[in-house]
Amino acid sequence: MEKIKHSTIFVNGINMHVAEIGDGPPVLFLHGFPDLWYTWRHQMLSLSSRGYRAIAPDMRGYGDTDAPPSAASYTAFHIVGDIVGLLDALGLDRVFLVGHDWGASMAWYLCLFRPDREPGEAEEEFSRVDTARLIKYFFLSRTPGPLCVPKEVGFGGSPHTPLDLPSWLSEEDLNYYVTKFTQKGFTGGLNYYRALDL
Repeated sequence: MEKIKHSTIFVNGINMHVAEIGDGPPVLFLHGFPDLWYTWRHQMLSLSSRGYRAIAPDMRGYGDTDAPPSAASYTAFHIVGDIVGLLDALGLDRVFLVGHDWGASMAWYLCLFRPDREPGEAEEEFSRVDTARLIKYFFLSRTPGPLCVPKEVGFGGSPHTPLDLPSWLSEEDLNYYVTKFTQKGFTGGLNYYRALDL
């Protein structure tokens, strides 16, 4: 990972953290909730070794990129503007684009994070759980069907149920996510869903 370069670029009114490695045709990696540029580290190293320029920002509201407090600052126009501004700042006309989000699970979290919920309500639910356990729960609970979060148990599941790390997520990886989400919180990421109707 030490080969990956990091910079901060002012785009579309915010400071955006960008990780980058390699030369050649550019591949732009965009993450979803609850991820960071770090999600793409293995793909970045692999593609850069094959002659590509791999670029992965922390999206607006995540990691080391600015997180405006208002949900009105997370519309599709803001997000697209961030990416257009990033490409302009990097002098790129075209990129291969790779992105992800939770896909089929979207229905449940749109309900949980929907615009008509009170601001801070989801964050309050998250705060009842240790950040490390919450991150583990997010990463380990992905199934093809909707995620069920019983209100009486909440996010993170029962504190008595162990959440063991899979082979693809090390303690070091978990600590990176925990550090970033402890510093920034989850409001920026949640604001994407709150801004859907704007």
